[in-house]
This record gives sequence, C-alpha cells and structure tokens, in this order.
Amino acid sequence: MASLTLLRQHSKLADPQQQLLVLNNQNQYPDFDQKLAQNQLPSLQANTINTLQVNLGKLCNMTCEHCHVDAGPDRREIMTWETIQDCLKALKNPGFQTLDLTGGAPEMNPHFRNLVAEATKFKKQIIDRCNLTILLAPGYTDLPDFLATHQVELVASLPCYLEENTDDQRGNGAFKKSVQALQKLNSLGYGKSDSELKLSLVYNPVGFSLPPDQSELELAYRRELKKQFDIEFTNLITITNMPISRFLSELVNQGRLEEYMERLINAFNPETVSGLMCRSILSVDWQGFLYDCDFNQMLSLPVSVSTRRHIRDFHYNELNERKIVTNQHCYGCTAGAGSSCGGAIQSL
Repeated sequence: MASLTLLRQHSKLADPQQQLLVLNNQNQYPDFDQKLAQNQLPSLQANTINTLQVNLGKLCNMTCEHCHVDAGPDRREIMTWETIQDCLKALKNPGFQTLDLTGGAPEMNPHFRNLVAEATKFKKQIIDRCNLTILLAPGYTDLPDFLATHQVELVASLPCYLEENTDDQRGNGAFKKSVQALQKLNSLGYGKSDSELKLSLVYNPVGFSLPPDQSELELAYRRELKKQFDIEFTNLITITNMPISRFLSELVNQGRLEEYMERLINAFNPETVSGLMCRSILSVDWQGFLYDCDFNQMLSLPVSVSTRRHIRDFHYNELNERKIVTNQHCYGCTAGAGSSCGGAIQSL
C-alpha cells in the first residue's frame, strides 16, 4: 500500500499508468472479467459498431472537478485536420449511424465547423457534447445558429438544476451562463416538443453517490427549469462519475477510493452488460488512436486489435468483432441502472 500512500500526496493523478496502478491496487475485489464470469456472463465483445465518437482535443474553457478528460484552458492537445479527414473517411462506412463529437470543448477545435459541415453530407446523426458556457464565449456566440442550421443534436452538461451544486462542480458563474445558453438554444427551437432539434441535458452526481433514477430526476429537472427559467429540453441523461482522472484524485486525496469502489462493485447489475456502450462505439483520441470507449481512452487502454489501433487503419469488420479491453473502472458502467454516453442503461 506504500504506492497508494505516496499518491495521496499528489493533488492530481494525470498519468494513465498511475491511475491504473491505483485502481488495480484494490486487491480485495474481483477484476471486472472475473465478475462477469461469476455471473455466468461471457467476456465483453463488440456487437455492431454504430457510433464513431471523436475526441477533438483537451482544450476547454472550463476546468470541471468531475472531468475524466482532465481538460482545461491550458491544454494544447488538438486534433489536426489530417486526422479529422481520416475520421470522415471511416464515417462513410454504412455501419456508422452516429458521429459523436466530444472534448474538452469540441467547439474549440479550429476545424470543428468544417468537420460538422462535411459530416452533414453523409446524412448521419451528429452529436455535439457541449458544456453550454462555450456558447457565450467571445468568438463562439454564433455557434447556436450554426448548430441549428446543421441539425446537430446537443448533449449538454448541467450537473444540477440548483445553482450552488452546479457551481461547486463547474466553477462560479457556470450555472447562470448555462441558463443563458439554454434560453438561447430554446429560442432557436432546441428542446421544444414541436421541434426536431434535440437537446439532452447531462447529470453527474455531486459527490460520491450513484445517480438516482433517471426518469424521476428528469421530472424534477423539467419542473424546476421550467418554473425558474422557462427552459425546456428533450430528455435527461444520468452518468456515473467514473473513478479516473480528477475524480479519482479526489477519491484518493479524501481516502474514499475503497468506499467508492465498494459502492460500484456491490451495485454491479448483470442486466446492464448487454447494453454497455463499448459494444457499439469506437472512440478516437485527438491523435487518431482507437479505444473501446472514452474512459479507456483516458487510461491509455487501446483496442485489442493490434493492427487497427489508428483511425487511418480503420477496418470495420475486424474492429466490429474485437474483444473489449476491461479494467476496474468498468464497474462504473454496470452499477445500478448502468451508465453510458446515452445515460442509464436500465430503469431502476
């Protein structure tokens, strides 16, 4: 346990190898593959890739406590246009239905608008994972109109409908800016019941708990946001805080990693396994390397197909049949109702 004690002295665990060391130091727990076997479940394998999730870089206008990407204004990792073109070439495959753009703030990549414009030609669903506040930043205030013109679906982070809780997680003033951005989006039709412009909100727990029932929380969000700000949205997505990056650092620094891992493992739900996002998604990092999911990407755990680890070498059939790489953080996606980029996998 000496290594874990040493790591507690650090405020941030940015290195993926350090993070894996900490996660795998929890020797009292079965590893994730063992847990699957104990529940008479086979090892995870891809099952029809339909989403290409592209991380356009770690540059962001915010520094959120729960961010598993460790993004912020000081980051300089940005996907080049050459790599974006490789992504677009892969996206042409008819197996892909969705292009899922993430970051950092994906909109801060200088090629973001060109990428969206080109991808629109393929008649695929395009998702922008937006932090909302970027829509008010200088140089980005016309983005809502651009996104609406190109029918881009927005998945927007709003950790709580209470100002204090949101600001605690995302910084002072984040809630008010988010409300302004949502009102602007509503004015364009986003989130309206009679509009095709979809606006999903994302809830992350504040603290060390699992998300509550997604459908019940959505009702509370609708009631409070409508009453206080006349804001509407399409649906709510709840996502479990994964024990990696900044949140892992917080768990270690507060001596609560063991408690949180116990919570995740005790809440393991075998019924969520069939709906895990890693089975239908291919994640691309800012350099073009391939991963089973965004979380594996942040832990530098590449896809198992050694000859297909960069988007330029993309081959749909080979990657569609790959074995999924797992580790202890995977318990975060199978706890309770389950967690994915699309929210809860099951109803509680």
